Amino acid sequence: MEPLGVHVRVDAAGNLRGLYSAAQPHAPRLLIGSHLDTVPNAGAYDGILGVVLAVALLEELQGRRLPFSIEVVGFSEEEGVRFGTAFIGSRALVGRLDQELLDAKDAQGISVRKALDNFGLNPEEIPQAELGSDTLGYLEFHIEQGPVLESVSQPLAVVEAIAGQSRLEFTFCGSANHAGTTPMHLRCDAIAGAAEWIGIVERVAQEVPGLVATVGKIEAKPGAANVIAGEARLTLDVRHSSDEIRTLAVEDLTRQAQGIATRRGLTVRENTLLSQRAVAMDPFFIGEIEQAILKTGCKLHRMVSGAGHDAMILAEKVPAAMIFLRTPGGISHDPAESVAGADVEKAIECGLHLLDQLASSPEFHKRINRA
Repeated sequence: MEPLGVHVRVDAAGNLRGLYSAAQPHAPRLLIGSHLDTVPNAGAYDGILGVVLAVALLEELQGRRLPFSIEVVGFSEEEGVRFGTAFIGSRALVGRLDQELLDAKDAQGISVRKALDNFGLNPEEIPQAELGSDTLGYLEFHIEQGPVLESVSQPLAVVEAIAGQSRLEFTFCGSANHAGTTPMHLRCDAIAGAAEWIGIVERVAQEVPGLVATVGKIEAKPGAANVIAGEARLTLDVRHSSDEIRTLAVEDLTRQAQGIATRRGLTVRENTLLSQRAVAMDPFFIGEIEQAILKTGCKLHRMVSGAGHDAMILAEKVPAAMIFLRTPGGISHDPAESVAGADVEKAIECGLHLLDQLASSPEFHKRINRA
């Protein structure tokens, strides 16, 4: 970014940030970006495509300055893989990277605080990463990570809302014992209880329109082929565009886990890792994005994002919006994840139209003057 006249830095939360200044000094800024981290066995486009597209838009400006600055942001941690808590990078920008989160540890016992320190950053300076009053909003390009746009043969969509999500950890505890000498009716098998509950998770989600629920990880102890498991630890991910429906589903699944444990002579405990409300995107930005999409020759398509994104965190503090790109085959979080070059071209074209629209928009100039 530096050859484009961008001032680049890494903030105390590890976010990569590049400021492309406006025509006038000290003008407020529009953030454009996404996340740099990924998941195990990942594809190449989830998150990083949005960062590259932000840089591509700066390249396409060819030195032209706008009435507002543009800050490219590559968030350091969105997926929540290492520490079990998502959106660490973007939480820093809204002032929610608190001491409890900094003390969270990974599987090796390394805390977020220590990881930042090992990377050469100073966790005490995290408050300096927080957005100021000069921030006009946040725009994020992202692959859809699903099959909807491909099913309607459209390259782009505007996101009108991001579904709320709950992430929990359930631990079923029983009694470890010999697999060959313990009769079936005398067992307290943690895995068997967990397995029964997993089936219920799937059935509940299938019965509620729009609800998705996933047990994505299970760990058993002691983890030997000839030992009845004394402990089974599972993750639960529940999402819906209605916070009420999502909350009721989590409460139902928690009750059912407790019922299974009681009937089987087990105990179960749950720990909430994330409870993120559904977030509506900014109506003004949605309208401007739709105009920009039409100017590319594409048809309009609105959708709710079932996946969480940094935009849902930034929306707590500033107007936020998202543009989805078609995901061939609907495949994401897998090496087969892909994107069509022609769709990327449409996204860049849309982004340039959007920047020009904002530069000439009376409403956006009011926001600029208020910042």
